[in-house]
Amino acid sequence: MKNIVLLLASGTGSRCGLEYPKQFAKINGKTILEYSINIFEEHPLIDEIIIVTNKEYKNKVIELTNSYKKVVKVVEGGKERKDSSYNGVTAIDEINANVLIHDAARPLITEKIINDCIDSLKTYSAVCAAVPSADTIFVLDEDNNIESIPNRKMVRRAQTPQCFRLSLIKDAHQKARKDINCSVTDDCGLVLNYTNEKIHIIDGDIDNIKITYSNDIEFFKSKISNKKDR
Repeated sequence: MKNIVLLLASGTGSRCGLEYPKQFAKINGKTILEYSINIFEEHPLIDEIIIVTNKEYKNKVIELTNSYKKVVKVVEGGKERKDSSYNGVTAIDEINANVLIHDAARPLITEKIINDCIDSLKTYSAVCAAVPSADTIFVLDEDNNIESIPNRKMVRRAQTPQCFRLSLIKDAHQKARKDINCSVTDDCGLVLNYTNEKIHIIDGDIDNIKITYSNDIEFFKSKISNKKDR
């Protein structure tokens, strides 16, 4: 069974203070998108990569990725994250496959996370990387008052990849698209709300951040600089 990566690259650079999508920010002559692609391109267990990006940047992504052997398609994103994921999932030609859905803005994903995701998909149909929360979590009511405080030991901060058997995530997407009241934002939410499948959590990595703000870019720069110095 193939292991196929959907790399979601439809974000914007607004919170980073950029005039272009953050995945195209260059660090040491290479875009954040390329750093993310490289990790999967070089991983021996990954067979294909499909990139989902904004319509206006599709040609740019095609140009950036024409030397990558595993990048098989670049498809247009949708209005929301779940729409972009749907476009990527339905672009897969295989009947059966493992699908690893990853944010292009998380270029510090590790080989271990990828290995653990793929290994877990041998047992589970849905897997997600997550890390423990160092902070106490408040659940609020509609008036912005604390409604409950969950046990911190049972709380995790979601990361990506979110990984699924292809048939499962396709089924979840199809059911969600028939629900006019669907408010789910990510793929784990789709599986949780529209199927009976449990989602198994594997350990993520504290450095596997989603680059969102300008200081996140500085953090990424420091990390790759440290790697070069070793």
